[in-house]
Amino acid sequence: MTKRLNPKPHPIKTFRPQDELETIVARMAKIGSCRFPSFSPDGCRIAFVSDLNGLPQVWTVATEGGWPKLVTALEDQVFRAIWSPDGEWISFSLAPGGGMNRQVYVIRPDGTGLRMFTDGGKENNWLGRWSHDGRWFCLASNRRRPEAMDAYLVDREDGELRLIFKNKGVGYFTDISPDGRYAVLYHMVNRSNNNLFLIDIHNGEEVLLTPHEGPGTFITGRFSPNGKTIYLASNKDRERVAFCQIELDEHNQPGPEKVILAREDAELQEFEITEDGEKAALLWNVAGKNELMILHLTDMEVFPAVDLPGEITTDLTFSKDGSLLAMAISGSTLPWDIYLYQLQSDRVCPLTHSPHPGIDLRQLIQPELTQFQAHDNLPLTGWLYQPTKGEKPFPTVVSFHGGPETQERPRFRILYQALLSQGIAVFGPNVRGSAGFGKTFVNLDNGPLRFNVIQDIKSCVDHLVNTGFADPERMGIMGGSYGGYMTMAGLTEYPEIFTAGANLYGIVNFETFFKHTEPWMAEISKIKYGDPETQADLLRRLSPIHKLDRVTAATIVLHGENDTNVPVIEAEQIVTSLKNQEVPVKYVLFPDEGHGFTKEPNRVRATTEIVAWFIEHLMKDKPN
Repeated sequence: MTKRLNPKPHPIKTFRPQDELETIVARMAKIGSCRFPSFSPDGCRIAFVSDLNGLPQVWTVATEGGWPKLVTALEDQVFRAIWSPDGEWISFSLAPGGGMNRQVYVIRPDGTGLRMFTDGGKENNWLGRWSHDGRWFCLASNRRRPEAMDAYLVDREDGELRLIFKNKGVGYFTDISPDGRYAVLYHMVNRSNNNLFLIDIHNGEEVLLTPHEGPGTFITGRFSPNGKTIYLASNKDRERVAFCQIELDEHNQPGPEKVILAREDAELQEFEITEDGEKAALLWNVAGKNELMILHLTDMEVFPAVDLPGEITTDLTFSKDGSLLAMAISGSTLPWDIYLYQLQSDRVCPLTHSPHPGIDLRQLIQPELTQFQAHDNLPLTGWLYQPTKGEKPFPTVVSFHGGPETQERPRFRILYQALLSQGIAVFGPNVRGSAGFGKTFVNLDNGPLRFNVIQDIKSCVDHLVNTGFADPERMGIMGGSYGGYMTMAGLTEYPEIFTAGANLYGIVNFETFFKHTEPWMAEISKIKYGDPETQADLLRRLSPIHKLDRVTAATIVLHGENDTNVPVIEAEQIVTSLKNQEVPVKYVLFPDEGHGFTKEPNRVRATTEIVAWFIEHLMKDKPN
């Protein structure tokens, strides 16, 4: 049974003509979001990224509340904004055309002095933290070799990009010691395994902090104020990620990793440390929902969980004096906004208010977490959304998340709510390979194990049909990125199950994916999908492109022309093949987007097209 916040009838009108559907979806797609908070040094203002004007840009707002101020007004979307320790600059990254070739800038808080630090072009650049004195900020870039993301420090005065560490694969700094001598380096061996290193910034010498065997997750290394303790999230010798520490001796050699706090029912998603090192904010992922705890590091006292207004929280950051904790909070019926937690009063208050004109959030639908078993009796879970109109069995769309090592969670999904408003149910499963359920589960899809994941698709549908929830004659499937791959796998492996599908920028051919994706992405993805040099046959058998002649479901394909993660050739192959065999297919190409759709008009069009597609093919000949 799906939970609803209010039993009153849904206020959104039933779909009739196409223009009415566009009006409904446009209202939802115009709902804004606010993410990535960063305090000014005096704690009086917060910088954040929001699409309040239709495109993600940098804004600031007083911590007391009030009208936000637009800092950037650029033609491309901004990702992340970080205030410098002296308050003079805000660093941010920008994605030209929505692609992955992000460029890094600084700008003054009043919107003047815009300055670009990277070279433009096709290079990928990831923005990191500032040094404590504000002279340097961290940058990861593949400017040296397309296959590697190296770790740099950028001098904000003269613009020098100083190469500190050459990586094989992906690497970036997570923190710089207070004295500016050392940095913690995150290095991804592959998408199932990473390490943290202590790097001497002066000479580049490295010390491994996280020796281990087999898969491992080690993230968010942070220095204590004296630089002698490194806090980290780790699943060494554990299934789930815990909060840990590593002590450095007088020669800066690491001791053994020690677990500070662990939970058997949850994984540590992220944490943040106050500047004085006395408190830590710990954010736990409990089956997809977040719980926030405050830990006093001086005596290891754990305070009760903070009461949060939404299911999902991220982007933790403390004010310099440690009295305020800013975060972004969302949920299935709650848009992304910035909230402040006042530690002394134990209160969480909204700082931003994303507009939602014409949409009563109280009437949106919350999902229910459901459990079921795969074909081999592996326990699986999923989030089930039941519409308020109609009755069981519902026309139902199974929606697969990307990654693959991410997680379906009860976050704010405009597309889900738009489908629900038209009487179409949605099921978001977490099949094997999903994150949030432990080390073993997230690695159950590596290489040839992916054939079991494909069978999970049928297990999802069997669960929905056998419980009487879904109509077997009106089943749809959709997903973006890796979820797009799962969509095409479902349509090719189980053509008798699905009536319609929506593939958003998904992989269909691993041979062309490895050939055309970002070189560093290809390098780290071999463990997940297979090595094109040594496992070409496996990749061929896993690629839906070679079975497209089995597709009978009406298929809509949406892709950004500037996508360098899953290049547009993946979409073109699907559309050409399905047209040749006269399967109903529609192709929606966005020339100004990359991997995902961020601009408001494009969000409106993409959602409208998908909802209209499923209405046409799942609800035809079915009275409302």
